Amino acid sequence: MPTANGTSKASSKIFGGAIRQIGFLPLLAVFYGYTCGGPFGYEQIFKSSGPGMAVLFLALVPFFWSIPISLASAELNSIMPVQGGFYRWSRAAFGDFWGFQCGWWNWSGTFLLNSLYGVLLMDYLADYVPWLTGYTKWAGACVILLLLAYVNARGIKLAGWLAVVLQAIVFIPVIWLCVVALFHWHHNPMVPLVPPGKPLGNVFGAGLALAMWNYAGYEQLSSVTGEMKDPQRTFMRLIVWNTPLTILTYILPATLAIAVLGNWQQWETGYIVTASRMVGGESLGAAMLVASIIGTLALSNSTILYTTRIPATMAEDGFLPAWLGKIHPRFGTPARAIAISAMVYCVLAKFDVVDLVDIYIWTRIATSLLTLVAAWRMRQKAPDAPRRFRMPGGRIGVAAIIILPAILCAVKIWYSEPFVMRYSPLLLATGPVAYLILRFGFRMTPRPANYVIANEE
Repeated sequence: MPTANGTSKASSKIFGGAIRQIGFLPLLAVFYGYTCGGPFGYEQIFKSSGPGMAVLFLALVPFFWSIPISLASAELNSIMPVQGGFYRWSRAAFGDFWGFQCGWWNWSGTFLLNSLYGVLLMDYLADYVPWLTGYTKWAGACVILLLLAYVNARGIKLAGWLAVVLQAIVFIPVIWLCVVALFHWHHNPMVPLVPPGKPLGNVFGAGLALAMWNYAGYEQLSSVTGEMKDPQRTFMRLIVWNTPLTILTYILPATLAIAVLGNWQQWETGYIVTASRMVGGESLGAAMLVASIIGTLALSNSTILYTTRIPATMAEDGFLPAWLGKIHPRFGTPARAIAISAMVYCVLAKFDVVDLVDIYIWTRIATSLLTLVAAWRMRQKAPDAPRRFRMPGGRIGVAAIIILPAILCAVKIWYSEPFVMRYSPLLLATGPVAYLILRFGFRMTPRPANYVIANEE
């Protein structure tokens, strides 16, 4: 159970190794890089769901998905600003078993997530480098993933300021495309609503999976709470700035390009580069190619940063071997967790992007729903804990914040493709299996969940 007063030792040290803290701007760049990074990698939503439905997905899904998760996470962070965030919140709310599932599903699911960023980067380059296929393409993805893992192992300050530079470069051609497209508008970008003659299940399945992927992971910000300066205040500021910025990034560039070209049927992964060249000429196309590469690098950089903190805190709590959570004495990072994760990324980078997204999203659904329900549970377990932020609307508001994402998740699961229905449950099943093996096979003994509820200043 959480204790009533004090400050969290877990937020400043892990296994005796001091971790470093960074301020608002690099944290915003890392968070934006994780949740968005630029208008890249989701272009297929326009072809698979139709331009009208795609825009509706991109505009409305945040209100049913990322915004409720952000509100729940903000309240939980206001009472328990601890390193490992949502994983430790779930453990404090529901005990060892469900806490482990939350952490394990997040870590294993993001093996798929970061693997696909290596694949995505090679997809952007493939149109310009014809020989980048097969094992050469796979090797290229592995090199990029390993380099970013090395940068992350060198410290959060380096990774954070790298994210600032990368995102500043990305914004230049994105704004350039939007401005040029506004003066060459020829088509209604909302027509047709759905592809003619396409089954509704296909429209909802792939399209909703991509939209949920685009807006997934807002609770991930909490995994680096211990590396934030003034985490309770900074956490909320990051959410307030990041959410509208992400929505605009996903909707405006692609929609304006389709308004100029009207060729939504041709949009595949990486097509924003081709569309930019068609709208603004070779210069804009080249600039967008560079931006797509940098944006994907930013996504991968941020994903490594956030997701490798979870196995480190799980190791600190006694769920995983202690060596996995050791903090590098010089760089203040979980270097071993980063290295192990990077090796798995490279193995999985051999597979198709869309397949990885559709399977990954089930683990994101599981961890996000646990986070939402943990916010409700902590109101019961710690009703008098001081909260700098509370989910609005009283009991009705809390119910809506939980129920609306749950409905969206149920719709996504219902419309999942057959191969997703086959493999995603197997990925989730690794959580209980790993828990039993580690607890009873390797005799891992979890430490008490003495996470500290912060005082109100």
